[in-house]
Amino acid sequence: QRVGVLSGFAAGAWLGAAEAPTKVVTLGVPPVIISFMMVLGVFLARWSLPALVRGTAAVKDDVRHAPHLVIWAALAGCLWAVANTLTIFAIRDIGLAIAFPLWNANSLLGILWGTLLFNELRDAGRARWLAVLGGAAAMFAGATLLTVASSAHAAGGNALRGIAAALTAGALWGTMYIPYRKAYLTGMHPLSFVAFFTIGELGMMTGLALSFSGGPGPLWHALADSRAALFWLLLAGFVWVVGDLFQQYAAKYVGISRGIPLSNTNQLWGLLWGILVFGELGEAGGGRGAVIAGSLLMALGAGAIALASAPGREHRRWQEAAARESERYGVDPAYVAAGMAGEDAAAASGARARRSPLDWLLVGGATALFVGAAAIARVPALALDWGWVAGLTFALLAFVAAGSVALWRATRFG
Repeated sequence: QRVGVLSGFAAGAWLGAAEAPTKVVTLGVPPVIISFMMVLGVFLARWSLPALVRGTAAVKDDVRHAPHLVIWAALAGCLWAVANTLTIFAIRDIGLAIAFPLWNANSLLGILWGTLLFNELRDAGRARWLAVLGGAAAMFAGATLLTVASSAHAAGGNALRGIAAALTAGALWGTMYIPYRKAYLTGMHPLSFVAFFTIGELGMMTGLALSFSGGPGPLWHALADSRAALFWLLLAGFVWVVGDLFQQYAAKYVGISRGIPLSNTNQLWGLLWGILVFGELGEAGGGRGAVIAGSLLMALGAGAIALASAPGREHRRWQEAAARESERYGVDPAYVAAGMAGEDAAAASGARARRSPLDWLLVGGATALFVGAAAIARVPALALDWGWVAGLTFALLAFVAAGSVALWRATRFG
């Protein structure tokens, strides 16, 4: 469970940082273009990283064992794309520091689905139930504080519309975790799951972009007009993938009822980026205090939930849920057991022994696209505190190093 908890904290840091580049919406880049390019960056990362770390042969092996999860992964990707687009509108209307905690209400849905569908918190004991319920109450109180603050200090947009967009994004993301948990109870490796997740993600986002832009021609012109900012949006997608991978491991090893609230410490990172780097709420006075208090209250609630560790009795209920999934979809019980134990079945079978030309093509193609976008990029004309940018970036690197070492030692990224 320590690996799952550390993964959750690392996820929070990187998911929080991923939203920072979306501030270019304040420079006139259309929200749909921002979301589309972020999703494209996510797509590139979610196929190149699995190819580099495990190889596409290992992904194919996972699909052979649990083909039904391809559909669930694509469905989750569709939900993510819509939710991510809504967050861009929320940032435009109420600002990053306020929007973040509102859409992090997704953890409440994660608790609900984890309990109802996957036996999480069953036989956990009264103290752990109290921690979860108390944490949920604290998160609700924090969200209420932030909603009140946002109505008075919106970032130049429509406060009510921004609140609605952020809360709807949270609802979609909370529901998205159902396929996550199904995948990891069944034994699929996180890197395989996200590879198919991103197919639904990019497909849905392409449809949204074409619809909002008015067709392929207008979309292409909008991309061309925003070309100087495209690299930063691709980079945001890549950063999101790193955070989401840690979130996947958190969901796998401590469950969605604990892992998702823990990764929702990204609200504090969003607060730090918004206030320290971008100067949000600089003249908000008392409203700034309400935002900070609300964010801290939500984070404390999430921490109480996450630290209510699962006892052995609850783990047995997880195993019952995994057995049910195995029987329902005809998945080999040995494959399911290996996945829950953090073992990589593909590694044992030799499926990841060597990289194929396709693997190197995926890695090389993604790298070339990032380099090409960087060549035409310009630093956005935003007022930034570069000292804080450097400090927060250092913290990100520290989290990814600690999380990666812990995962490698405990599971070999299984």
